[in-house]
Amino acid sequence: MKTITVISGSYRGAPITDTEFPLLAGPKMGAKGEFATVDASEALGAENSKIRVQLVDYTVNGETAAALVKKTETDEQVIERIAERFEILDIMTQGTIDGDIRAMIVVGPPGVGKSYGVIKKLQESPAAIKAHLTNQPVPFQVIKGAMTALGLYVSLYEHQREGNVLIFDDCDTILQDELSLNLLKAALDTSKVRRIYWNADSHKLGNQGIPSSFEFKGSIIFITNIKFDTIRSAKLRDHLGALMSRCHYLDLTMDTMRDRFLRIRQIADTGELFARHKQAARDRQEEILTFIYENRDRLNEMSLRMAVKIGDLVVMNPEKWQALAENTCMKRS
Repeated sequence: MKTITVISGSYRGAPITDTEFPLLAGPKMGAKGEFATVDASEALGAENSKIRVQLVDYTVNGETAAALVKKTETDEQVIERIAERFEILDIMTQGTIDGDIRAMIVVGPPGVGKSYGVIKKLQESPAAIKAHLTNQPVPFQVIKGAMTALGLYVSLYEHQREGNVLIFDDCDTILQDELSLNLLKAALDTSKVRRIYWNADSHKLGNQGIPSSFEFKGSIIFITNIKFDTIRSAKLRDHLGALMSRCHYLDLTMDTMRDRFLRIRQIADTGELFARHKQAARDRQEEILTFIYENRDRLNEMSLRMAVKIGDLVVMNPEKWQALAENTCMKRS
């Protein structure tokens, strides 16, 4: 028999938390939200052998509610879900440009277009266009790779003004350094004035004329592959939790191989996937997508980048591109 663990729910108004029941029927959607019929005789007494529990969060045989929903989604529904998330990403990015949002965390697997969408939106902003036309510095900066706490302080100082946006793209080292995290928490504080301090001696700051404190009025976007809510380290989880409480957190919900392939399909259907390639790749788009799907478990990664790399091989050698892909884009068995 299936079991359901009610992580959060209620029965006749009384809360139920972290309790496992034999599952009799459901979960189903009702007038008051999702519910399940369970055998609660062991937990609540023999007279409750068949009751209806209202559900907020739950697992069935260890599978989360989100995973169960995904199993019932059609390909069209998956594409619609992903498209909606990227539309939300555009809206939220615009919010950071306008200064309405101080910070956002964007989470998703590598190579699905997280950074591309954010940077494109920033490059198309009136402030960025004006900066290019007047040969002024653009009001945003993309930071990739490793960064020290001192480097973070300098970047925050250089982009302290209202309308400036700092983008940390897979710059996860700052999320694992306590001093960097404390600087970020100060920069993202919800108080009216966000003042950042560097209390340690630094010749670099002095040489560059950077003060030991300043008020930060800019916005920050984190783009990462790390799901903050799944971190196991208790110490790091507390710090990341503090960041999440200060930021809008957008998970692009592409957790499965199927999700990622359908993201590739979604971009292919717009004509953008092989837009920069010669006609040879565009003409063989369906053949390339079929190859990707059939070899989904062997590819080094399921991503837009991988599709583009395979498109490169088609253009380079239309006759032997599959053999080239098998030797350069796949895991060794």
